[in-house]
Amino acid sequence: MSRKLLPEKKSLQIKKSEKTHKKKVCSLRHQLEFFFIGLLVVSMCTITAINFLFLERYYITKKTEVLEAAVNDLQKLKIVTDAEGNSTAEISDSLKRECSENNLTWTIITVDGKEVASEGGNEKMLQARLIGYAYDLDEQKGWTKILDSTDTYVIQQVSDRFVEMDYVESWGVLDNGCFFLIRTPLESIRDSVSISNSFYFFVGILIITVSAVILWAVTKRITNPISELTVLSTRMKNLDFDAKYKCRAGNEIDELGENFNKMSEELEKTISELKSVNNQLQKDIENKIRIDQQRQEFLNNVSHELKTPIALVQGYAEGLKENISDDPESREFYCDVIMDEAAKMNKLVKNLLTLNHLEEGRDEVKMERFDIVSLIKGILQSMDIMIQQKEAKVSFEAEEPVYVWADEFKTEEVVINFVSNAINHVDFDKVIEIKMKKENGKVHTSVFNTGVPIPEADIDKIWIKFYKVDKARTREYGGSGIGLSIVKAIMDSMHQKFGVKNYDNGVEFWFELEADNGREMKSEMTEEFAKPVEVKGEKTEQNEP
Repeated sequence: MSRKLLPEKKSLQIKKSEKTHKKKVCSLRHQLEFFFIGLLVVSMCTITAINFLFLERYYITKKTEVLEAAVNDLQKLKIVTDAEGNSTAEISDSLKRECSENNLTWTIITVDGKEVASEGGNEKMLQARLIGYAYDLDEQKGWTKILDSTDTYVIQQVSDRFVEMDYVESWGVLDNGCFFLIRTPLESIRDSVSISNSFYFFVGILIITVSAVILWAVTKRITNPISELTVLSTRMKNLDFDAKYKCRAGNEIDELGENFNKMSEELEKTISELKSVNNQLQKDIENKIRIDQQRQEFLNNVSHELKTPIALVQGYAEGLKENISDDPESREFYCDVIMDEAAKMNKLVKNLLTLNHLEEGRDEVKMERFDIVSLIKGILQSMDIMIQQKEAKVSFEAEEPVYVWADEFKTEEVVINFVSNAINHVDFDKVIEIKMKKENGKVHTSVFNTGVPIPEADIDKIWIKFYKVDKARTREYGGSGIGLSIVKAIMDSMHQKFGVKNYDNGVEFWFELEADNGREMKSEMTEEFAKPVEVKGEKTEQNEP
């Protein structure tokens, strides 16, 4: 059965880095520019809005006053009636001038509809409209809005549907009984509002552009010294004391900059002295903490590991001394237990010494060329009894020699630890598979055993001295939790990679060694030296320290 790799599961807990979000700060120069330019824009928009919303109303109010004055002028006209009953009025030059200046047109008719006087043209149209008002003819009326009214006249805003224009007009009855109509168009004011807004827009653009250039120059002169002080303070905060204030503003900012320069020099001297003292103190503290931790950890672990075998040796020795059992078989059993526990303690002490030598670099690495296939076969042959006791099926089918460069004795220790670890933890189908492949000038050797995968919380800690994933099971086969620590120390001393991978049906330990590139392998298997064993379940990679 081929093994299909499942998606990789992360076993190491990834710590999320805390990101410090710095608040974005707008520069003083930009703030001044935005403020003044914004003030200009708001002012121009406000003027335009006032023109658009209120100028026409203001104009109509003024026109209402003009019409009221015009009504008073018409009241003063002298109307003369001839013998035939025709009425006429003499219009003064001042009235004509007033009508021209204020764009007024007017007409006066008698009660029977005859014209008395007119000014401004369109007399017939005005007379027809006045007759409609005087005799309340609805067909003569358009949209109207009353602006002012008295007992004798009405001032209104009206939309003339015949000429499609809006007017402000006044009509009513004069003291002499004649009807009058005075009007002035509103189109002129609307044109004026549009022209005024356009003018303000272009003038506003010009003013804003010129103001922006002036503000740029002024704010640059004002804010450059402040910006330099800001940069200087930032560099001082980061302990960069080479920064000096150089700008000259010709005011109090220069004095502040000189004080910054003096403060920078004094801080540099003080911090330099403090760092020297602090570095030495930190080293002393770290060394003391490290030594205390190592001593405490070593004492705790060793006392824990030796506590049980010492208690067993003591108990069974006291039993022998006090002749608890006269049975020869029982006495022999007591002796076997004492010898086994003593052997465990002896092995623990030897492993501790080996590990200590490796970690301190006192165990010299001897690089030599050797056949790793023969080494593995020799180890499997020596451990055959243990394999048979576990009823495990071991797969290692490499036939051709594979030469590597490494310390042969230390490499043998690594393989022994990996294989014995696999034997002690094999389960399920009880398969142990040893494979090798050559890639990138390295020989990759792996030892896989079916069984329960290593918990994700423990997989990165198994290389630590005395660490045990399953303490009960480790005690069962006499493990001390030092074997993998020795592997780590050996591989580190040879500067080679190693690790562990979790699969859904077991665990694989691996290591790499330098290949002997001067000797080509005769086998056609360039990637794998051993055929895979059919194992129930699917491999899924979980972690690689």
